[in-house]
Amino acid sequence: MKPYRVILYYYYTPIADPDTYRDEHHLFCVENNLLGRIIVAPEGLNGTVSGTPEQCDAYMNYVRSDARFAGVQFKVEESDHIAFQKLHVRVKDEIVNSDLPVNPLERTGKHLEPADFKAMLNDPDVVLVDMRSDYEHEVGKFKGAITFDMHNLRELPDHVHEIAHLKDKKVITYCTGGIKCEKASAYLLDQGFKDVYQLHGGIIRYGLEEGGEDFDGKCYVFDNRITVDVNKVNPTVISKCHVCEEPCDRMVNCANPECNNHLPICEKCGWEMEGACSAECKTHPAKRAYDGTGYYVVNSNHYHPIQGLKSQQKNIKKMKLSLKTESA
Repeated sequence: MKPYRVILYYYYTPIADPDTYRDEHHLFCVENNLLGRIIVAPEGLNGTVSGTPEQCDAYMNYVRSDARFAGVQFKVEESDHIAFQKLHVRVKDEIVNSDLPVNPLERTGKHLEPADFKAMLNDPDVVLVDMRSDYEHEVGKFKGAITFDMHNLRELPDHVHEIAHLKDKKVITYCTGGIKCEKASAYLLDQGFKDVYQLHGGIIRYGLEEGGEDFDGKCYVFDNRITVDVNKVNPTVISKCHVCEEPCDRMVNCANPECNNHLPICEKCGWEMEGACSAECKTHPAKRAYDGTGYYVVNSNHYHPIQGLKSQQKNIKKMKLSLKTESA
């Protein structure tokens, strides 16, 4: 058993006062020494947090103790290290950026549990569609899955025509933890796709519960680990080093912050290129110091977890004061 945990989850449910709940949620995380990235929105809650098993248990109990989130499903992974170096709890318009005109609480694709998903993989009438970004499926994806050359979910409407001829097939969407598919599958239904499913809990849950069979490569994650192993049955490497083109599933962010591309770069080339993806980036004056991981924390002067809470409250007060002045 490893000393730390990483918890991935989301839950769509109306939150009437996201600002107030954000402050309460942030304070609980601070008091329990949890680190991670959490989004609170009028449509629900989305987060990845990391800590000791005891801290993570306390967090899951805290979230579930609120009747609004009683049905939340957590994906819990073991880790050798804390997966974050900071805590951010933010209020946003959506819990996953999409701009898609859909509401998962009204309609979405049929949820497939991991075992049912596995059973359908060999169905000749089934089409798998990856709803993640290009740099994510470059390092790992399901065998035979259709992928789009898109950088985020907002671009999905520009790519739906690529699968328009499959509207009469059984379309199964998948992503890292399931959250993107709630809206993506709903959007496909709106576009006339007749039989749409989604992998409930995403790639991570499939790996935890079913061994990850037929997921090629590694799964990109949005924390210090960058990628994680999923397939314990028939693993393989599908990506190549961006520099030398040898098989490689080691993902890094380019050391040049103005580039910051997410790319597979082998350890040897990583050190030779000092974490950069090109000669231009290697000589860029803003290039960050490479430590062998290819993961860079955004600099924050005098960062402390409680500071985020104070800053948020200060901004809300300023906004309320501004509104009062305008109405006077």
